[in-house]
Amino acid sequence: MTAIMFQGTGSDVGKSMLVAGLCRALVRRGMTVRPFKPQNMSNNAAVTADGGEIGRAQALQARACGVPPSVDMNPVLLKPQTDIGAQVVVRGKMQGSASAKDFFATKAKLMPDVLAAFRKLESECDIVLIEGAGSAAEVNLRENDIANMGFAEAADVPVVLIGDIDRGGVIASIVGTHVLIRESERARTIGYLINKFRGDVSLFTPATATIKDRTGLDCLGVVPWFTDAAKLPAEDAMTLENRDFSRKGGRVVVAVPRISRIANFDDLDPLAAEPDVDVIFVSPGEPIPTDTTVVILPGSKATRADLDVIRTEGWDIDIAAHVRRGGFLVGLCAGFQSLGKTVSDPDGIEGPPGDTPGLGYLDLATSMRGKKVLEEVSGFDNWSQSPISGYEMHVGETSGPGLDTPWVTLGNTPAGAIDASGRVMGCYIHGIFASDGFRKAFLAHVGNPDRATIAYDEMVEATLDALADHLEAHVDIDALLKAAR
Repeated sequence: MTAIMFQGTGSDVGKSMLVAGLCRALVRRGMTVRPFKPQNMSNNAAVTADGGEIGRAQALQARACGVPPSVDMNPVLLKPQTDIGAQVVVRGKMQGSASAKDFFATKAKLMPDVLAAFRKLESECDIVLIEGAGSAAEVNLRENDIANMGFAEAADVPVVLIGDIDRGGVIASIVGTHVLIRESERARTIGYLINKFRGDVSLFTPATATIKDRTGLDCLGVVPWFTDAAKLPAEDAMTLENRDFSRKGGRVVVAVPRISRIANFDDLDPLAAEPDVDVIFVSPGEPIPTDTTVVILPGSKATRADLDVIRTEGWDIDIAAHVRRGGFLVGLCAGFQSLGKTVSDPDGIEGPPGDTPGLGYLDLATSMRGKKVLEEVSGFDNWSQSPISGYEMHVGETSGPGLDTPWVTLGNTPAGAIDASGRVMGCYIHGIFASDGFRKAFLAHVGNPDRATIAYDEMVEATLDALADHLEAHVDIDALLKAAR
C-alpha cells in the first residue's frame, strides 16, 4: 500500500480538483485508488451508499476512481450553521453541533475514528490520495490537528504542498509554510505543486530556484489554469466567488438568492451547464432580476435563519412580484421548507428554538424533528413522467394539504408539492436536475421547448478525463508515486 497527502498553503488553492484529477490519472494507469480527507468543512455534501454523508469533493473523487463513495473517505465533516458553530458529522452520522472552540477542544478524541477509516481504505487499494484542509501552516490550530500535519504524522505519510499562483504571493506562501511547520513536518514534505498558472510557464523557472534555495523542496509541477474546472461540482460556497455566472444570453434565466448558509448549491450545476440557460446567484444587496424565468431557493444549513435573510434582503418582495408576473418558483430541500406556511424548530436543532413564518406559497408546515434523512432516491416527476434520481439529506418533517398534490413520485410514494398553477413547486431531492430527461422536460415546462440538452453525467466524465490528461502533461506523477510510502 502507498499513500500521499496534498496540503494547501491556503484554502481554495485547488486541492480537491487536483486530487480528483490524479485519482482519474492513476486509475487510467491501472491502479486501484481511494480518496481520503480526514476533516472537511463544507455544506456541499453527498449521501453514500452505506447510508451516511461526506463532503461533495470526496464523492467526486470517488467517481474519478470509479468506485461508490463511502463514509470512510471523509470521516469528519463539519457543516457550518453560524459564524462560530457547525454541525459535526462523524463516519457519516450527525453527532450534534459544536462551537469552533468546543470542537477544537475535542479534536483529539476523533483521531482514532479518522485513522480507522484511513486504514480501512488502505486495505482496499493500491494507493490512497489524501487531501488536507485549509492551510498546513495554521499553527494556531496545530494542537490535536486531524486535518493536515497532525494526521500526516499520525499516519506517517509524505506530504506535497500546493500553492495557488492566481491569488498572488505563491513564493512566499510556499516558503512561509515551510518555515512555520515543525522540523519533523518539514522532513516529510517532499515537494510542491503550483496551481492555476496563467501565461508562459517558463517565467516561473527562476522562482523554483529561489524556493529550492530557501526550503530544499523540488517543484513537482506547474499546473496551468484548467478552464473546465467549473464543469465539476464545487466543494463549498467559497468557490462561488471565483465562478463565472455572467449572462450568456440564455432564453431561460434562473435566479438563486445567495443565502448566508447556502448548502448543496451544486444542485444548480446541470442547469448552469446548459447553453440556453443563465444561472445567476443573487448576492446580498442585489434585487432578483425582473427578467428571471425561475427563482430557485436552494438548500440551507439553517432554514429559519435564511428565511430571515430572505426578508432582510427584500427578496421575499422580489419573489412575490416574480410570481405575480407568472414566473416559476422552485424550492429544494430547505428551499422547499421555506415555501410552506411555517418552519418550527422546538428543540433548537438548527439554531435558537422557535417558529418562523414561511413564504406561504404552499400549504405546508415543517417541524425540525425526527431522524435525519440520508438516502439515495429515484422515481419520476408527475407532469412529464420523466425519470429522476438524486438523494435526500435533511432534518425536518413536512406535512399539510399541499402534499396532496405531489410534484414527484419516489418508488410508489408521492413526494414534494406543486401548486394548482403548476408554477410553484418543491421537494427534498438534491441532484434532481442532473437527470437529463427531467431537466429537458423542466426547461420545456418553464418556456424553453424543443431544445436539446447536454448529457450531464457524460460531461462530468469527459471533464475528469480531460483533467487527468492536463495533470499527466504538467505534473511529475512518477515522482509522486516514488515518494508515496
